[in-house]
Amino acid sequence: MPQLANHPLPILVASKHVPYIARAYVFDSRAGGYANLTYRRFTVVTTTSYTYSVLKPLPVKPHFSVIIDISRRYTNMASATSFYDFKPLDKKGKPYPLEDLKGKVVLVVNTASKCGFTPQFGGLETLYKEIKAKYPSAHPPHPFLSQFAAQKANKTVYPDKFEIIGFPCNQFGSQDPDSNDEIQNFCQVNYGVSFPVLGKTNVNGDEAEPVYQWMKKEKPGLLGIKAIKWNFEKFLIDKEGKVVGRWASTSKPDSLAQPILAELQKQK
Repeated sequence: MPQLANHPLPILVASKHVPYIARAYVFDSRAGGYANLTYRRFTVVTTTSYTYSVLKPLPVKPHFSVIIDISRRYTNMASATSFYDFKPLDKKGKPYPLEDLKGKVVLVVNTASKCGFTPQFGGLETLYKEIKAKYPSAHPPHPFLSQFAAQKANKTVYPDKFEIIGFPCNQFGSQDPDSNDEIQNFCQVNYGVSFPVLGKTNVNGDEAEPVYQWMKKEKPGLLGIKAIKWNFEKFLIDKEGKVVGRWASTSKPDSLAQPILAELQKQK
């Protein structure tokens, strides 16, 4: 867990960064562990020295202690200028600073483990490995070429310049109801997923992950519709942290190889 502070209700947090949305946690003394209460929107009051944020009251039982993550920077979407300004939470509830991905091309996907598109995990993993290790040139070799010929024809590789990030989400047909640990196990056992799959989150609505609110604003979908329509929509982020592509759930991972490689081959 990140650094945490205990607070009575209502929760009052002083922050030098303008907060936007935060995750709330409770410690269940009977279970001896933390439970994520998902997102709650802040009411923001600004003073000359700090921005104070009051968390909405949460349903808390006597055996619960309410705590709030104070280590994460809660970015105001209005002030965000790039993908790197956000810190979503990983599978363990720790901040995952997207600024660590500066200079990389990133494919962002909202995932689910019980969806008709779930087999795309396999396609994403294949795409991930091929671009990072095998042959990412502008024109991948014909599948009937020998391995030696394929390696000779494609001398450029991008082992550290491409990343895929999965954001599990249960908003579409309740098709990702499991815990973060169960989701991680499912992805690895069934599809051998090696790219980062972060903590379960929301991608639509008032409590949507801030980076998703920003991406949807930067790159609306068909007819200007910002909302994510279903699981496995994809956003492509360039080396500068800008959104340069968006595809519907029906777009198969292998169809994205060319636009990804085109971004990789651009000079920063």
